[in-house]
Amino acid sequence: MQFYKNGFRGGNPDIKEAAPHRRNRGTNEPLPEKVDVLIAGTGPAGLCLAAQLAQFPDISTMIVERMPSNIIKGKADGINTRSMEMFQAFGFADKVKRETYWVNQTAFWMPDPANPAHIRRVGRVQDVADDSSEMPHILINQARLHELFLEVMKNSASRLEPDYGWEVVGLTVDPKTDDHPVTVTLKDSSGINWWATRTVRANYVVGCDGAHSAVRKAIGGELHGDAAHQAWGVMDILANTDFPDVRQKCLISSANEGNVLILPREGGYVFRMYVELDKLNPDEKAANRKLTQEDMIAAANRIIRPYALDVKEVVWWSIYDIGHSITDKFDDVPEGSDRAPRVFTAGDACHTHSPKAGQGMNVSMQDTFNLGWKLVHVLQGRADASLLRSYSKERLTEAKRLVDTDHHWSRVMSAPTTQAERDGTEEPRIIRQFKENLEFTGGTAVKYDTSNLFAPGTHQSLAKGEAIGRRFHSAPVVRVSDAKQMQLGHAAEADARWRIYAFAGKADGSNPGSAIHQLADWLEKDPQSPVVKHTRPGEDVDAVIDFRAIFQQTFDELAYEHMPSLLKPQTGKLGLQDHEKVFCVDHKGAGDIFDMRRIDREKGCMVVVRPDQYVAHVLPLNGFDELAAFFAGILR
Repeated sequence: MQFYKNGFRGGNPDIKEAAPHRRNRGTNEPLPEKVDVLIAGTGPAGLCLAAQLAQFPDISTMIVERMPSNIIKGKADGINTRSMEMFQAFGFADKVKRETYWVNQTAFWMPDPANPAHIRRVGRVQDVADDSSEMPHILINQARLHELFLEVMKNSASRLEPDYGWEVVGLTVDPKTDDHPVTVTLKDSSGINWWATRTVRANYVVGCDGAHSAVRKAIGGELHGDAAHQAWGVMDILANTDFPDVRQKCLISSANEGNVLILPREGGYVFRMYVELDKLNPDEKAANRKLTQEDMIAAANRIIRPYALDVKEVVWWSIYDIGHSITDKFDDVPEGSDRAPRVFTAGDACHTHSPKAGQGMNVSMQDTFNLGWKLVHVLQGRADASLLRSYSKERLTEAKRLVDTDHHWSRVMSAPTTQAERDGTEEPRIIRQFKENLEFTGGTAVKYDTSNLFAPGTHQSLAKGEAIGRRFHSAPVVRVSDAKQMQLGHAAEADARWRIYAFAGKADGSNPGSAIHQLADWLEKDPQSPVVKHTRPGEDVDAVIDFRAIFQQTFDELAYEHMPSLLKPQTGKLGLQDHEKVFCVDHKGAGDIFDMRRIDREKGCMVVVRPDQYVAHVLPLNGFDELAAFFAGILR
């Protein structure tokens, strides 16, 4: 983390200097008449987007929520490794790691062949595959996650906070104007203003307002899908039990009583149980059965025999039925139109699924992490509004895969065991499917298609472990200036900047005339360079494109004083030199990034990474023209 860039300030460095002319937020202050972006809903998707936009005080952002305050318990809890990588960019991954439960192993229990009324452990699987990510798979109360995003927002220069007690009840888009063309009607849901309505005009609206989204309905979107006709219960409990794996994630299948999923929670005592309950008739909802927490506890005790559950406190519980659905549109652009979108949906507003794969919060946040930097580029005039069309294309593809995979996994979890599985002659199908799903459940299986935002893999052989279209896979490095061991990916923040990681060839060092020097000098000075073309006068040289280099030598073999000036830029109000852009291999055994990510040692390469951490291009170090052409297709 870097601070004091614009001068020394005491106190908490996470609290940024407040921007002038920001919105007044007193108790009796009126709502704004116009905003750049209005976000509906303070769930994970809405807060992830708001936390990004809050970093840009020149972009006026408003986030509304019909509830009177943040939630305090319940709802989702699983955070996969990909989301943790994203949290690193927001600056709170370490806090999450300290507070949460880490899912290290998943245990599987099935009927005991000698006594099918009882269950027995049939296997354990490592939950996060080696080197799939430097981050753990964790479990956290969704309310706490909300607090972390809210803290980022409140500490930002914008001092952004939600407007609680207001819900979207309608919106219209005027295609004849570019001046805040979306008119949003808000209704007071707190009762304080006696159900009063207000209108706010926005340049863009993002509906993160759940499965019953008013924003989605206003643009004519519908959720299409099916239901598994199965009632499930979920409860967070404080309980004593003789079940030995209660502090491990467990998937439990009984012979005749259904299934249970156990998820230990943070703090060492609370754990969550998903409990299979009644089969439902077609068109029947779980709520119709009037099931209670006592029904859940009784069912759980039947399923985990010969073990027993003595519940001391039910912290939170809910009954639901599994459904899988996806909307036919993620934005407001009519079929066949070439206009840029003005209204978007994200998270449950455009795709719903079961909680079994633990993807709800994760995919929702990845939706808006994809959208956020694009809105910033367009609103700051760095890219044409057509860039926003890529959001629906990219995320719709992933939503379809999510729904399909979750649909299959839900049925595998609920399927009865076979005789071969029970007697141990065949590895249980649920374990086989769990292993096959590890990359998917970790959130690292996403691969975007070739487009103007993802170049063809012409030079992919130069960095085989950093696949174009997939997220940038971090690895250990040492920062040259201070010999600090760290992860290269942790150098990136959620700041809407592109990254160019230049991996030096074997013979390349810090001496003038090297390939890294030639690339850095071209980027800094040549009129055709994307850094020169797309950075405005008066801006820091790395305001749009952040250039960093990784060498194969150890830090003590490199002459830092001979590094090119682009790797030691002077930025900020005081023109202070940045010492954190040069790295080398980790010489203490944590891993060699060139070997781990299969970087061509002889030639080296450039890896271009989007602001949302996805690899956009791989190029040779002298691929100047191709690099310029790539950015010219995106940025103004």
